[in-house]
Amino acid sequence: MQPPAFFRRTYDETMDLMVEARNYMSYVERRERERAGAFAGLRMSCEAMRVTSRLTQVMAWLLMQRAVHEGELSVEQTLADSCRISGADVCLDESHSSDEALPNGLRSLLDRSHRLYVRITRLEQMMAQRVLH
Repeated sequence: MQPPAFFRRTYDETMDLMVEARNYMSYVERRERERAGAFAGLRMSCEAMRVTSRLTQVMAWLLMQRAVHEGELSVEQTLADSCRISGADVCLDESHSSDEALPNGLRSLLDRSHRLYVRITRLEQMMAQRVLH
């Protein structure tokens, strides 16, 4: 059975963003960090890890939803604390939005990964409300 269209689009969006982030961090960010001062370079590294954290959390959640669709897990199982999207203290931080010292490419990844993380968090909350109430 095919997964729902929203799932495929969201999964593809996440995978594309993961590939873009990997390429950026492997090639562009490294050069930009080397040109920046020590403090700015450290800040860039921290924000790159924030992008990675968001995308990892989102992909893990999407894979759980795929397991539900395939009949491997129940929706109730995915709502256990150990299966839910986490890392909100790191992933919801938006301090980058006011940091104009960060390169545009990294800021773009931060913005898009944040919007994706927030969207998935809302989806999970909607699921939990529907199932648990």
